[in-house]
This record gives sequence, structure tokens and C-alpha cells, in this order.
Amino acid sequence: MSLCCKVQHGAFWIRVMALKQIQRLPLLGQFGIQRCPPAGTFSSFTKVLSTSSEGQRVCVACLYSTAGCCTRTQGCRRVQSNFRVRSLATNIREPVFVASTSVGEFRTVPQFCPTQLHRPPVAEEQAFQHRLGSCSTSRQVFKLLRSVELLSDTMAAAALHRVADLEQEENSLRDPSVLEKDTIRALCFQLEQDSGHLTDAGVVSALFACTRLFLDPWSMLMVRLVSESQERLGRGQMSIGLLCTLGQAMLAIEGPGCVMLKQVMGEIQRQSPAQWSLADLVAVYRLLQSGIGQDAKYRDLLNALHTHAVTVTSRMDPGDVSVLLSALVTLNQIQAMPLVTSLCKQAVRHISYFTDEELSLVLGALMHFGHSDHYFEKAMERYVPTVAFTSHPETITKVMEFFSWRNILSPTVLDAVAESFVYRADDYNTNQVARQIMAFGKLGYLPPNAGELFRKVENILHTRFSQFQPQAILNLLHSCILVGRYPINFLSKVFSSYFLQQLQEQGTVLDRFILAQLTQLYITVKLECPFYESPKLLLKYRIKSFHMYGSSLETPVDRQLYNAVKTGLIKLLGARSYFGSRVLTPYCYTLDVEIKLDEDGYVLPASHIDDVHKRIAVCIDGQERFTTNMRQLLGKEAIKQRHLRLLGYEVVQIPYYEFEKLQSKSSVVEYLHQKIFPHTYRLSW
Repeated sequence: MSLCCKVQHGAFWIRVMALKQIQRLPLLGQFGIQRCPPAGTFSSFTKVLSTSSEGQRVCVACLYSTAGCCTRTQGCRRVQSNFRVRSLATNIREPVFVASTSVGEFRTVPQFCPTQLHRPPVAEEQAFQHRLGSCSTSRQVFKLLRSVELLSDTMAAAALHRVADLEQEENSLRDPSVLEKDTIRALCFQLEQDSGHLTDAGVVSALFACTRLFLDPWSMLMVRLVSESQERLGRGQMSIGLLCTLGQAMLAIEGPGCVMLKQVMGEIQRQSPAQWSLADLVAVYRLLQSGIGQDAKYRDLLNALHTHAVTVTSRMDPGDVSVLLSALVTLNQIQAMPLVTSLCKQAVRHISYFTDEELSLVLGALMHFGHSDHYFEKAMERYVPTVAFTSHPETITKVMEFFSWRNILSPTVLDAVAESFVYRADDYNTNQVARQIMAFGKLGYLPPNAGELFRKVENILHTRFSQFQPQAILNLLHSCILVGRYPINFLSKVFSSYFLQQLQEQGTVLDRFILAQLTQLYITVKLECPFYESPKLLLKYRIKSFHMYGSSLETPVDRQLYNAVKTGLIKLLGARSYFGSRVLTPYCYTLDVEIKLDEDGYVLPASHIDDVHKRIAVCIDGQERFTTNMRQLLGKEAIKQRHLRLLGYEVVQIPYYEFEKLQSKSSVVEYLHQKIFPHTYRLSW
């Protein structure tokens, strides 16, 4: 910790301790006097004035003022002045209260009950929480607050949380002026004044709500809530749920190095996860996910959590499943695959109950860990068509990415999404448009409404081309050619020096995979669109081979399948020299096997160059070249075979599902003979 940080941290806790001492002064209690807000502003919200010997209502400051006491209607000038400079948040201007208008507004604000005594009935609290959840604007929240007669501290904190839910946007509020509203200022002021009487749940929840509203950490309200939280934490009686909430709040205030946060984690680690409720378990995962469980910290705690979580997954609701999978991704818990598997099984039961956000998190987690199962995929196939027109754009995009990642060709899902795309494309951002079309390209699938779909894509490119990221544009156009759609109207822009410079990061060379996409795009228009005469791709951006390690435009041949076919070819042709393996063509494609024939149809040695009349490209297609649930080539394999035919090759496909049925060497030879030389009864070598 730097010296500056240490000084700030020390000053913070000095202020906290000073406030504690002020709060403990006996003088105020002896006289039965409480601190008061600006009179008239909060007078109907809480009883803040006491009675002097003359029968007038006065505030504390006036007892020590030579100017005499203040009246209820005018308020205390000293307190008002002090209140005007107190800020709830650092990024907004504190408004000046006018007593004549404020009194009327706060007459409908409920009486606040900070302790367990005289709290609203449980049924009323539950009804309030339900009504609060149905509020869709902050104004509705304020209206609800003014409609109830009695408000507990937890209800008040819940109201602040709901405002945060509605107004929070990344690291700020959509409308910071919401903090200037009289209702929320009154609520915050009384939380500040009665902080010592709040329940543990009220203190901690209110503190966390304030951090979500981005209130100034040095404001009086925040300092008092932190002070109370520190004192109650020291008693060692907080539940796991409250500890986690406090941890979230302190993480937001001071970051992962916070001393109080370490104390919270110490309290959590002293307890056994096996004794926790499901809600407590989920809360601890949330806390660790927030930033303190990374870099192998709390490894023993995490292992204990995983062990216990596996035993209770059957009781988890959709939100719990989503939270745990999301936390495992953030914490990169690769070793927790048994838990991931168990959560995936539980997710099958909740497919139709996930919210859009929850389903997106689940799909993202399964892709991260490389796990799924047949039942989950079937459940998705049944569910997606029912929500394709109503789900959030990002959720639909995640669905397409999931099926693409699993190489699952599901016409039911793809057709529904393609149909919804035509009607909802304007709702999608450019990144989502590109990712959805990439799924069609990878799976090599054209839906029934392909004409409408790609016309819509073309319109989007015309109107929003400049909004696309360069890589997204390239991915989208490359996906189009995989399914036989040729974006010739946009190639002049893609092959331009300006666009290529945008693709290239500052000071680096273009990624080899990007160069491969550009090259295949160029080869496609050369072979399939001979009328194309726009600018060409410069030679320096072209590559010589599509075959590369990692991401590749060609799937490597299955070695075991290749060896079995090679043995059969040797038997068929008589010698190994009569065919070539892994032959690189002038157009960047690599042939699994190449056989050359002369004009009379005789097989030539692989090394022969002259007088080659015919070339046969044998594609030994293993399982990885097909979609997982249907015997259809992936888009990149389909375009390869299409281009080889245009280049003059006779393409012979040896699919794994046919070859695996052969039981003997003689059957293999006979099969290869029929596939490669179907019109030749007997060959002469």
C-alpha cells in the first residue's frame, strides 16, 4: 500500500472512530434531545425536535447558540447551512431545500422504525417487497414509499436497492439527479441519524445499497454505516449472508485490500460450508466472484464450497444455477468439473424458467468449460423456437453461439432464429448480427428464408457498415461465402488499404487467421464470381496454405482414419508411390490424398508432373468435419470441396460413417475401388 493510500485509509478510520465517540456522548441522552435535520424539511418524517423549558421545540445546535432557538416553521439556520453542504454523491450538486415547499412533500413519507420493536407485520413487509419488485421506475418506488404507513430499516434498504437496480448503468447512474429527490434524501438522512438503532441486517443492507448508488464514501451517512458495521462485525455474531453483503459493500468502498474485508473473510472461513444454507452458499460464491477469490486465493475455501455444492445442486433454482456457473467461470475453476456437470444436469430442469440474463450466463459457462450433454441440447431445441421473437438479442445470439460451438445442426432452432432475425434485426447491435451469421456459416446451413435473411444482412451492411468493428465485418462476410452467398458489393471496402490498416493493430502484423479469411474471400470471388472486377487483395495479404495450427480454415485429417485408408489404397494401387498425401494446391487447400491419371485413365506416380490429364482429390472426412448430430459437412469443409471441383479436381469423399462399417481388408479395397474408380471393372497396373 502506498503512503498516500495509507494516509487516506488512516484518516478514514480516524473519522469513523471520532463519530463513534460523538455518538456515545451522554449529554444528548440526558436531555432527551436528538439531532435534527432542517426543520420543515424532515419534520413529518421523524421526530427530531425536543422541548425547551419555555415550551418551544428546539434543536441541539440552538442550545449552544447565543442567537436563541429556532422555530418549527423556520428551522435552524445552523443546521440548514450544514445540511446544504453535505453531499450524497460526488458527481451531483446538492440542492437547496425550501422549507415552505418541503413540508408538504414529506407529510406522506412513512414513519421509520429502525429497531426490532414496533416493526410492521411480516405480511406487510412481504407485500411491500412484492410491490417494490413490480416498480419499473424510481418515481414508482418513491410513490410506494409515501404510500406505506410504517417502514422498517430493511424495507428502507430494499427501496434503495430497487432504485439502484433501476438506475445503475455500469459504473454510474443513468440519472444522477435521482439522488436529489426529497424522498430518497429524507430516507438517507434518517438512516444516518438512526444508524445506531438499526438492526444488523438494516445496517449492512443499507451500506451495500449506498455503494450501488455510488454515494460519496466520505459522506456522513456512509461513514456512520461503516462505523456501525465495523462495531457489529467485531461482535462475531453476523450470519453468513450478512457477512457476504458487508464484504460486497467494503469491496466497493476500498477494494480487495480492505482490512475489514479480510476480517469478513476470516469470519466466513471459520465456519464449515456443510452447515450453510443454500442461500449462504450462493452468497459466498457471489462474494468470491466479485474480485477477492481470484489468483488462487482462498483455494481451500473454494474446494470446500465445490464439495458441498455438488450435494445440493438438486435443490437449486434457476438463479442459483446461473450464479454458480457464472462464478466458476470468473474464478476459472477448471478443477470443478464434477460441479459443472451436476449444474448442467440441473439446468435441464430449468430451461424454460431461466431469465434471458441467466440463460446467457449458463450458455457462456458451458462453452467456457467445454461441457454439455444430450438432454440439455434437446431441451434447448424445444425451448428456443418458443422465445426466438421475444428473448433479449444477446440471449438469442448466445444460443446461436452455443449450437455453433457444439457443431449442432438443429433446423428447428436455426429456422426459428433466421425467421426472427428478419423481423428483429434492427434490435441487434452489429456484433450480435455478425455472431448470428457466423453460426450459419460454420454449420454450413441455409434456412428456408435464406433469401430474406441475406437481403436483411445486406441492408444492415449498407446502413451500418461504419458501426461494425473491422474483425466483425470480416467474420460476417467470410461466413456468407461459406454458405454460398457472395458479398461482392462490399469487397472493395474490405480489400482497401484503409480497412486493412484498421484490421491491423498498432505496431503489429495481421494475424495469420485473418489473412486466411481474406485470402479465402478473394479466392471465392475469383472462382465463383468471375465477373468481379473490383480491387484485388494485394499479394502481401495472401497466404499460401489454409492449414495452420489452432484456428484453421481446414480441419486436419483424422490420423487413425487416414492410416486405415492409406493401407487400403496401397492394396488397391499396388504401391505407396501411386498417391500423394497432404498435397498443397496452388489455391491454398491441402489434399488428404491426391491421385493422378493420364489421358488413358492409368494411375501415374505421385511424383509425375507432366502429362497429368486428371487429378482426384480424396477427402478423408473424419467425424470432426461434420456436424455432431447430422451427417452434413461443416461450412469450411463444404466450401473446400466446392472450390476443389471448380479447380478441376474430381472430389471423392470417404466419410467416416461409411468406412467404419467395413469389417475386412478386402472389403476396404472393394469400397475404395467403387468410390475412386466406379466405372472401371478392373485396373491394369
